[in-house]
Amino acid sequence: MRSMAGATKPNRGALLARLHHSGDQKVTFVELFFDLVFVFAITQVTKYVVDDLSWDGAAEALLLFWMIWWAWTQFTWALNPADTTHGAVRIVTLVATAVGFLIAVNVPGAYDESGLWFAVPYVVVRLLGLGIYTAAAAGEGQRRAVRAFAAWSIVPMMLVIVGGLLETPARAWVWLAAVLLDIVAAGQAGRLEGWDLRPGHFAERHGLFVIIALGESLIVAGQSVLATESSSLLITVALGAVAVTCLMWWLYFGWWQEAIEDQLAMRRGQARTAFARDVYSFLHFVVIAGVIAIAAGIEEMVLHPDEPLPPVVRVALAAGLVLYLGATDAGWWRATGRLLPGRTIVGIILAIAVAILELPALPEIGVVATGLALVTIIEVIRRPAHSVSETAELVDQAGTSSSRAVRPQDG
Repeated sequence: MRSMAGATKPNRGALLARLHHSGDQKVTFVELFFDLVFVFAITQVTKYVVDDLSWDGAAEALLLFWMIWWAWTQFTWALNPADTTHGAVRIVTLVATAVGFLIAVNVPGAYDESGLWFAVPYVVVRLLGLGIYTAAAAGEGQRRAVRAFAAWSIVPMMLVIVGGLLETPARAWVWLAAVLLDIVAAGQAGRLEGWDLRPGHFAERHGLFVIIALGESLIVAGQSVLATESSSLLITVALGAVAVTCLMWWLYFGWWQEAIEDQLAMRRGQARTAFARDVYSFLHFVVIAGVIAIAAGIEEMVLHPDEPLPPVVRVALAAGLVLYLGATDAGWWRATGRLLPGRTIVGIILAIAVAILELPALPEIGVVATGLALVTIIEVIRRPAHSVSETAELVDQAGTSSSRAVRPQDG
């Protein structure tokens, strides 16, 4: 019996070692499958916003979106050091995908009868992610960091369950408390060494999530086109929506995504962890929130192409532009200490124009597309430095603190 027990320990250690991937890796199909379910959850949030275009509705949707995003981003961190071709990792990811589907289908009733049905799957996905992270962690430093983050996450997860048992509006306030504690946990975790983050895989996961979210926003608009009587005006507005989405794609993938990935790769240790937390876990939440707000506004345009847009729709569009352009601008500032003039100046003017001009759908979508095209042209003509050497020079010139920048020889 003693010899059998002694044999079990090495076998378990060998299994855990196999769950860990020693280097950077490409995103696998099981991860994309997982992402699709969570983007479906985001389309449910978009529909929630469209069904209740009000300050209360927007606040409730934002709270739901944070929890959906936080479950996804924690799982993304967990899969980063894991060997995603390993059978055990694939099985757990598929289970999490099924549980994520339950999160998505319960978004519409999350503040009503489905509160607990939303809360419990959310917590299960969080626990599955923490389980993978613990099993795939290599070295005492990474295990210690994961255990610390798990300990800080216990209370927020418990509050989500408690909130699911309560009635609205108490449910929303308890969930808000859980969100704030999650932010505190992330802030504390970002100060720890040992996370062993792989920049290529991490950046690719977030980039793919953005592109899927943009694609889903077009699907939402397309469904509205199918539900509306065809006309030349409707088709023109729909083409304008496609143009806006393409410009949003360009503003993220044209150069920004690669440049930010370079910035992540430059850093090492705690500096890389903090940068990933700030730019990817926090600011990408804002990027996707911008996609949701713009998609909600576009859906209303498509449904009522011949009517002046009501103030709430114009505000939703303006807010989406501020969030999308502002988050990518803030990400560049976090990386280099410099803002992007096109996104800062044109973005502010564009958002104000969209909010105050009482126009029908076609000229309104034209204003949005023209503004985004202007930002794109400015950045094509005056290309921001984005290679590793160029951005390293910008970091040095900016004189940013060690928490925001590092010297090239440091990574």
